[in-house]
Amino acid sequence: MSPVPDVSVVLSVRNGGADLPKAVATILEQTFANFELIAIDNGSVDQTAQFLDDITDPRLRVYHQADAGLASALNRGISLARGRYVARQDHDDWADRTRLEKQVRFLDRHPEHGLVGTRAEIWIGDHPTGRFHDHPSENGVLRFELLFNNPFVHSSVMMRRTALDQVGVYTTDPARQPPEDYELWSRIARRFRVANLPERLTIYREVPTSMSRAGAHPFRARVIRISAENLAIATGRSAPEQVHVDVATLMQGVPEELSQAADIGQMCEVVTEAASKVFEGQFAREDAELVEMRLELLRRRFRFRSPAYRVARAAARRVWGGMRRLRLFN
Repeated sequence: MSPVPDVSVVLSVRNGGADLPKAVATILEQTFANFELIAIDNGSVDQTAQFLDDITDPRLRVYHQADAGLASALNRGISLARGRYVARQDHDDWADRTRLEKQVRFLDRHPEHGLVGTRAEIWIGDHPTGRFHDHPSENGVLRFELLFNNPFVHSSVMMRRTALDQVGVYTTDPARQPPEDYELWSRIARRFRVANLPERLTIYREVPTSMSRAGAHPFRARVIRISAENLAIATGRSAPEQVHVDVATLMQGVPEELSQAADIGQMCEVVTEAASKVFEGQFAREDAELVEMRLELLRRRFRFRSPAYRVARAAARRVWGGMRRLRLFN
């Protein structure tokens, strides 16, 4: 290994328990050797600290600190990173042995890209679900999807260090994180090209109670805020206007929270204008179909804002919740 690593893998962990050893092992067993693994023990009170301190692999650098939150811990890891590329790894996800090798190869060959992720299998515990995060791979489609949501698996991402130097690191503003990953990818995509490798090189281990799964209202509100900012910037505005917030609100599936003056025609115009800017006016057939799908989704959800729909939706949720409980206990 070179004295200066090519890649710094940043892992923040709090109370890693039984999940951490396998996650660390999938990094230490990578086919690409010239990396360092920076582990931030973020206030753990279980066996996490002892486990990390017992590892003798010289590529591992361990730092212990009081719990500062995920974003702050990741920023500390980035500040300690020596690599020209910074990769993320979560303490409960697993990486394919070739992940770093393939991402380094991609970034070496594509200097205009500031970020590359991978597709992912979705597991619950140690069991595959047959579901996948097969996000788009191309820059234009990803930049369009970032207008509305996060098309990257956080634990799969590798970033160019010079891109972080230009756009900054994870936000620690409580009004904007989590989702600190979506917020950072959005800033990177405004200055650099982005990509996902079209291979499932990450196993994302799903926790049913996580904020992104549970749809917790504060989390969703922050996603709407970031989406509205992305739409505003894409359409040349310095700050979001109500129409950008309304589009983001509909895309998050909460038509009941639209403004009273929400105008579906104006919302469709905003999405069309943003798409034209993102794709630079040159739509492949697949791109045009994607934009039309988003417009149709907007129109359909706008029709669902009526009081009658809200009553029916609440009833459906109650029925669905009852069915889930029956499956859990029978």
